[in-house]
Amino acid sequence: MIQNIVFDMGNVLLRFDRDFFLDAVGVQDSDRRLLLNNVYLSVEWARMDRGSMTEAEAAEGMCRRLPQRLHETAHLLVDRWDRPILPVPGMEQLIADLKQAGYHVYLLSNASCRQHEYWPRVPGSQYFDGTLISADVKLVKPEAEIYRLLYKTFDLVPEECLFIDDSTQNIEGAERTGMPGIVFHGDAEELRGEMKALEIHIP
Repeated sequence: MIQNIVFDMGNVLLRFDRDFFLDAVGVQDSDRRLLLNNVYLSVEWARMDRGSMTEAEAAEGMCRRLPQRLHETAHLLVDRWDRPILPVPGMEQLIADLKQAGYHVYLLSNASCRQHEYWPRVPGSQYFDGTLISADVKLVKPEAEIYRLLYKTFDLVPEECLFIDDSTQNIEGAERTGMPGIVFHGDAEELRGEMKALEIHIP
């Protein structure tokens, strides 16, 4: 029986909208592809998630591939994308309903060390019983080791957990370690219905 709900963060609890971030710092059309490729789709971003590179180190690496005029923008895209937080509609209420129904909720996210800074501003974060962040443990989803560390850290039985993530690879990785999952497609009400179909008892 499911007793614990494990959530991803980006594009599950909050929107990670690269186009919005580029617009927010005033990136012109002619520079969008260059900044997208060299910031958000860069190996440095992956290294931040793994905890092998700080934000400052990552931004410096990105800037080495960018013209001088875009250096300040690159730093802003790394350091300020979370201002403002863009919550996924309906997710805070869903988490509140799960807690009221007696479920434990946990976070398993690929994120940099700075996650701890903005996490309190994520709507619904106050309901979580525990969090495991990739940069802190030097492991990333969908590696089996990070799921096993989650179970060990919070004394969870995989078959008693349900994992919610927007990545099919991450769900598949979780299922390979015994934790069933649902791929989230951005609709909280759709997710609520899928959870009820698995006999999760929420309003």
